[in-house]
Formats: sequence, structure tokens, C-alpha cells
Amino acid sequence: MANGDEISNKRIIFRDYISGFPKESDMIPTTDTIKLKVPEGSNSVLLKNLYLSCDPYMRGRMTQSDSYVPAFTPGKPISGYAVSEVLDSGNPNFRKGDYVWGIVGWEQYSLIENPHPMALMKIDYTDVPLSYYTGVLGMPGMTAYVGFHVIASPKSGESVYVSAASGAVGQLVGQFAKLMGCYVVGSAGSKEKVDLLKNKFGFDDAFNYKEEPDLTATLKRYFPKGIDIYFENVGGKMLEAVLPNMALHGRISVCGMISQYNLEQLDGVHNLFLLIIKRVRMEGFIVSDHYHLYPKFMEMMKQHFKEGKLVYVEDTVEGLESAPGALIGLFTGRNIGKQVVRVAHE
Repeated sequence: MANGDEISNKRIIFRDYISGFPKESDMIPTTDTIKLKVPEGSNSVLLKNLYLSCDPYMRGRMTQSDSYVPAFTPGKPISGYAVSEVLDSGNPNFRKGDYVWGIVGWEQYSLIENPHPMALMKIDYTDVPLSYYTGVLGMPGMTAYVGFHVIASPKSGESVYVSAASGAVGQLVGQFAKLMGCYVVGSAGSKEKVDLLKNKFGFDDAFNYKEEPDLTATLKRYFPKGIDIYFENVGGKMLEAVLPNMALHGRISVCGMISQYNLEQLDGVHNLFLLIIKRVRMEGFIVSDHYHLYPKFMEMMKQHFKEGKLVYVEDTVEGLESAPGALIGLFTGRNIGKQVVRVAHE
């Protein structure tokens, strides 16, 4: 096929804003066409998308509400983090054959006009699978690094609790904590995930929160001296159970609250006064505020991989048409590890 020819381009279109739980019918598969060449004289990059990332924050983009990420536009493709191959470039920072990670549309091919340096990053380190840049070496990995190492200020020997611990971020937070010499307990929603935490990711202990009728008592059992660091991924009743179990001068790194994302009426938390009594610092963060730390993060990760100190689990589904179901599965706990969609082979 000659350069500049048009080919078909499958896409996933966002239907309209929603309330409550998302459905696959909120995301519509369509087919369009695209030219396999960037416009003459442009600063654009043409990408073939290889892997798409499904992440919980994307639920917030399906609603017209104040958020740190703009809402999806009805009638336009869903967008998110991805790993792609450069097919053509008018941009001096990218050449044909480069691999990149960043934010693209949910489609087979994407034309990115004037890519921002932080929105599209060239992949130089290829000693690991390229799909890792949707997770451990991409936004989720940076999220774990910032939330734990920067926000939580950990010290060796401290006690760390991670909720939603088998997900893309949680599995890394637990391993970072163990590498620092911390005592780490995680929670997840199935026996398979709990086994993964203990036997593959090296957590000291783990429990299935669905089998614990009294979460406050459960956490007291695992942390008799209190929790020094809580990595918050869940919110709601889990946060309420954590607060009485925090140690003096503990830190809560607020990464996400997946229990709240599909609720029309958000849960309240009734014991925030304990933050005062226990002198606890609770801080939310957005990973994109910290992307200037990415080179430092990558140096640390390369060393960990070289020494075989990190394990990462992905849950990969095949084909762009599988992406809507994969995204929705995040909110029912269907995925085991980082949810990835393979759109095309490398």
C-alpha cells in the first residue's frame, strides 16, 4: 500500500454522558478511514496503536463534572494511555519506527497534532515488554512511585496497608514498600488475588475484604500497633475502618476511591476527627503534577528490573472491540493485575 493511501480505522466512540455504572453500550465501535501519511509541513505524528490501558480514572471522564481530567466528548473516540509505533512523523522529536507511550484515542491509528512532550514520550528502554509502558513503566507505575515515595515519605520498618492491592498501582506500592524494609498487608476481592499478593508480590499478609464483616477489627488484627502508611485506592467504608487503626503521625496517600466512582450519592466518612487525635497527614495527589520525576523513576525501575526485584502481572484482552468490556470489568474486579488491551502485534 502506498504512503498516503487511506485505510480503514476501527474506533471506539463515546456515546454520551452517564450516571451510575457504565455499560458497554456507552461505547460504540465504528469504522472510519485515515491516511497513512502526516499532512505536508505539519508537526504531527501518525501512530499505529499497539496496546491500550484501561484505568479507573477514566470513569470520571464519562461524566460532566469537575475533575482533574477533561470529560470525554460525546461522538468522539474514548481516549487514554497507550503504547504505539510511529508510522510517519513531521515532528523532529519522533521518527518512523519509534515506539512511544502517551494519550491517544481508542482506535487502530491516531494522528497526533503538535504532541506535547509530557503527553507523548519516546520509549528508549526496551528490555521489558512494550505493554509495560501502559502500566509498570507508565502512568500507573509513576502513580505508585509518587504516592508512596514522594507523598507518604516512608521509612524502613514502618507498617504499610494497601487497598485494591492487586491492581496496576497497588501491586507496585506493596513491592516498593517491601524493598524499603516495611511490613506490608494488602486487601483484594478474591482468593485468587489474595494468593497473588502473598505468593507472587511478596506481601507479608493479605485478606479478602468481602469475607470480613468488621473491617475495623480486621485491620486491628493485622496492625496491632497501628498503620504508619495507608495507600488509599478504595474510599468509603474502607477509609472509615482505616482511620481508627492509624498510628500516631501516620500518613494517608490518597490515590483513588474506586468504591465511589459509580455512585450517584457519594459515601460520607464519619470519623475524620481521628486525623487530629492521631496527628495523621492525609494528602491527595495527581500523578501528572509529578511527571518531571519520570527520569528519576525510570532509573530506579531499570535497576530493579536488572536485579530481578520486581514482579508485574498484566491481564490482557485481544482486539479493540474488547476494550469497552475490559474497562467496565475494572469496577467489578474482573481483572487480575493491570488491564491491557492488545490492539495490534508489534
